[in-house]
Amino acid sequence: MLYRFISLGFVLMLFGCAQINYYAQAVHGGFTLIADAKPIDDWLSDPNTNIRLKNKLEKAKQIRDFATHELSLPDNHTYKSYTDLKRPYALWNIVATPALSMKPMQWCFPIAGCVNYRGYYNKEEADQFATNLQQEGLDVRVIGVPAYSTLGWLNDPILSTFIHYPEPELARLMFHELAHQIAYAPGDSPFNEAFATMVEEVGVEMWLAKYGDNTHRQIHAEQEGRKRSFLVLLMKYRFLLENNYASSANDDAKLQKKRIIFQQLRDEYQILKSSWGGYTGYDKWFSSPLSNAHLASVATYHDFVPGFRALLAQEKSLPRFYDAVRSLTALDQNARHQQLTMLTSQATQLSLQDAGASKNAYMPSMHAR
Repeated sequence: MLYRFISLGFVLMLFGCAQINYYAQAVHGGFTLIADAKPIDDWLSDPNTNIRLKNKLEKAKQIRDFATHELSLPDNHTYKSYTDLKRPYALWNIVATPALSMKPMQWCFPIAGCVNYRGYYNKEEADQFATNLQQEGLDVRVIGVPAYSTLGWLNDPILSTFIHYPEPELARLMFHELAHQIAYAPGDSPFNEAFATMVEEVGVEMWLAKYGDNTHRQIHAEQEGRKRSFLVLLMKYRFLLENNYASSANDDAKLQKKRIIFQQLRDEYQILKSSWGGYTGYDKWFSSPLSNAHLASVATYHDFVPGFRALLAQEKSLPRFYDAVRSLTALDQNARHQQLTMLTSQATQLSLQDAGASKNAYMPSMHAR
């Protein structure tokens, strides 16, 4: 394992002196994360491991087995060990966009290809790079990330940054990161993240159906309802911003309208939050000044989820679905996106037809008029 990290380090350094410091911190940070890991069974047998952590690790083992046997996710050494990082996040990702565009910047790396974010294991270094980008006039957001996938190249451990999540959220994260090992299209973050997001959603639904009680299922349903409402809100304002940036107005007018739109987003969020009885789970999203980078990262994870849902319904089983997704990775990016857009459109039409049939069946008097 150490040899693989050292080899990767030499490969990374071939990409130019300007990047050496960045790649050095990436290699060192990743190596430390893996090197400090111990098998879960060692933690469980250690009398010094506190009982709360032992209970969580037992649950994580159960979730990992479920991922293999029920979701057909990879059966390997990923999430078979545990690392205590003694910090709140595994790393910090930077998302950046132009001031008058929703298109995120991309950074290109070996193996992963080009992605819509740049990661740092050190918060101060992430903040410094973000400041440099802001000084160039870009919209920037620094996002703490509890976990990430090495795509099966290394034995990713369970981390202290997420082990204490509520059970459905722990399962969600593990399913998401394992899904990246199933299919990955280098340079296509919207495809990769939406695929993993869809797998996590289906996985949690199946997990709760098998192991959840009525209370867990009710809490999850409420959380999913709030998430859907929040995403609808964000997509509404992303659309308004895109229309603003595409307008014929001058840049000063666009920037002024941009500020107004973001304030309207904040105001409407307060109304939405009141409908949740004061639920504050999304307040952190608004804790820093809003920018295009906030909405760009949301789009990366969710735009193609309906298309993947439609593909799963078409294939009727997870193994066949995974094969179909792997086939999509062989296409060029435009063709992949066109396929997913078409699947989403077809699913929407079928949903509308079903809704119409149901409406007609239960309200025939509407036609009598």
